[in-house]
Amino acid sequence: MMKPTLFVLAAGMGSRYGGLKQLDGLGPNGETIMDYSIYDAIRGGFGKVVFVIRRDFEQDFRDKVLSKYRDHIPVEVVFQSTDALPEGFVCPAERTKPWGTNHAVLMGKEVIREPFAVINADDFYGRDGFRVLGEWLSKAEGENRYCMVGYRVGNTLSESGTVARGICQTDARGYLTGVVERTDIARVDGRITFTGDDGLPATTDDTTPVSMNMWGFTPDYFRYSEERFKAFLTENIDKPKSEFFIPLVVNDLIVSGKATVEVLDTTARWFGVTYAEDRQGVVDKIRALIAAGEYPEKLWA
Repeated sequence: MMKPTLFVLAAGMGSRYGGLKQLDGLGPNGETIMDYSIYDAIRGGFGKVVFVIRRDFEQDFRDKVLSKYRDHIPVEVVFQSTDALPEGFVCPAERTKPWGTNHAVLMGKEVIREPFAVINADDFYGRDGFRVLGEWLSKAEGENRYCMVGYRVGNTLSESGTVARGICQTDARGYLTGVVERTDIARVDGRITFTGDDGLPATTDDTTPVSMNMWGFTPDYFRYSEERFKAFLTENIDKPKSEFFIPLVVNDLIVSGKATVEVLDTTARWFGVTYAEDRQGVVDKIRALIAAGEYPEKLWA
């Protein structure tokens, strides 16, 4: 049985924080959020990790990040750059913004030959998320059948303010039919509220699945992504802010009937540093998970 690969989107790392500051140590021995993801992926049956980064911090990344994992799981690095475009397309001089998450995914096509998961580098997904995704991917066969981990919205909130989430719509069999971006999500008087289409507050159940950018694909996804990226560039190459996102491609494949995406439920609690004030909360939550026996005190002993 082929072990799935974990594909980590880490190309945004330098831009938001200047250098590799979001290799911020949040665990008791300086562990980063990404360290916990890799640890959970190994426990979840993943056999390799591929990171997509920007070339300008390659050496720093190899020294500070990859060196930790080498003895635990095979690792590879691929690079995202604005000029990595299909034949016939030239990056406009004014383009500084990366082409988006699905462009980052495309950078893995030369090194990934097995079912693979895609995650963000700086989100804490939790052990159960990697367990359900690893199980699904280890049995994945054929083409056109993908999955995503649907986090229960009540497990993804911030204590520091409202959040935006992609709320998943599913059919009776649990397959994704669409993702609707909702804003101002918070718990108010015990109920989860958000801003509805009419601009008025609406409510949803705690267990409503949301997308936290944790996907499972088979390698044929690269082929679809290439086709759609060409179409995207034809329309958007001169728009300096336009981005080629994963949900854009997934939605197109679902609507056109080319692929299905099964939504996997998880009991894991997602957390991340949405606001600067979230940092201490993340540190505390990690400490609590260690105290509960979910993680060892020192991850890479």
